[in-house]
Amino acid sequence: MTGTVRMNPDDVWRTIDSERLSLADLLDDLSPAEWETPSLCAGWRVREVVAHLTLAHLGLFPALVATVRARGSFDRMIHDTAVRESVRPVPEYAPRLRAMAGSRRKAPGVTLLEPMLDILVHGQDITVPLGRTRAMPTEAAATAAQRAWSMGFPFHARRRLAGFRLAATDCDWSAAGSGGGPGGNGDQLVEGPVSALLLLLTGRHSAALPLLSGPGLPALGERLGGTKAPRT
Repeated sequence: MTGTVRMNPDDVWRTIDSERLSLADLLDDLSPAEWETPSLCAGWRVREVVAHLTLAHLGLFPALVATVRARGSFDRMIHDTAVRESVRPVPEYAPRLRAMAGSRRKAPGVTLLEPMLDILVHGQDITVPLGRTRAMPTEAAATAAQRAWSMGFPFHARRRLAGFRLAATDCDWSAAGSGGGPGGNGDQLVEGPVSALLLLLTGRHSAALPLLSGPGLPALGERLGGTKAPRT
């Protein structure tokens, strides 16, 4: 992997604040039908994605209770908490996101990079199906891509993308999976904007693949065909 993370903690938090505020402004503009539109996350409408984002400050005890209710399943816990939170009246969500700006709280057991990754990717989960354009800050997207590549669970990007070499066309970021992997053939190049690579790394294949190019793209599309995006 090339490219180094240049964002210091203050820059990361400033990005999180900015993304939360700009997303809140976008939410103010959504129609009732758009709130009910299926998102890029499997089984979630726009409403559930937004509800999930407002839970980024969930404390340790509520998180433990939710995990017990989900019988220890992380994916089920994430799903169920968002579904429960999604019953709020729509006008409540944008103010809740705005109220989170400036806070330095984060969920238990995560680094400060995960909240930034979360807001960047879930912003696309909301806007792509709505046909709305939401730009990602390049440096933030590269930092989030590096984190998604290195963290393993829940994305398992290195395993899914083994045998492919990823390269950003708009900044100094690249990564290569080791070995041929299932359906791979050496380090086949796939390139594109780092924002699209971030969507690929986090499992948003249907949104990412049309934005990418390179000799490895046909093989990558064949490997990933039919897979669903995670909720995280």
